[in-house]
Amino acid sequence: MSERVRAAVAAVRDPEISVLSIADLGILRSVAMERGRVVVTITPTYLGCPAMDVIRADIRAAALDAGCPDVEIVTSSSPPWTTDWLSDAARAKLSVAGIAPPASARLLPLTPVGPACPRCGSADSIELTRFGSTACKALWSCRSCREPFEYMKVH
Repeated sequence: MSERVRAAVAAVRDPEISVLSIADLGILRSVAMERGRVVVTITPTYLGCPAMDVIRADIRAAALDAGCPDVEIVTSSSPPWTTDWLSDAARAKLSVAGIAPPASARLLPLTPVGPACPRCGSADSIELTRFGSTACKALWSCRSCREPFEYMKVH
């Protein structure tokens, strides 16, 4: 399998958080050649994620554009996806886009209650609503700079 196909699939953007690729998110588990076809394994951020159909279609299109018309997409839910799979680059991209990245799920008991504001860095924030523009984000407000911001929920 060519590196071109692997790179094309890894570059597929998440339709809900377009600053991140599926590789940044950690939902791309593997890209392999099996029985003459490319097999792409992905893990959804959660089982009911509405973006998965778009992601699958974009994976097929990316592989085809890279010269591989025969693609099998396998969805694996074990182990379940966690925000700990976000790359450091993904966390930085979220911050630049004004979305507070999630704390590590492994460190939850040690982290402050509110996320740091991606604009001013203050941890003095309050949740406005558990439901943001997508199911994986919540809406928060910074008490220091008074700006609202989205926070990617820990999962």
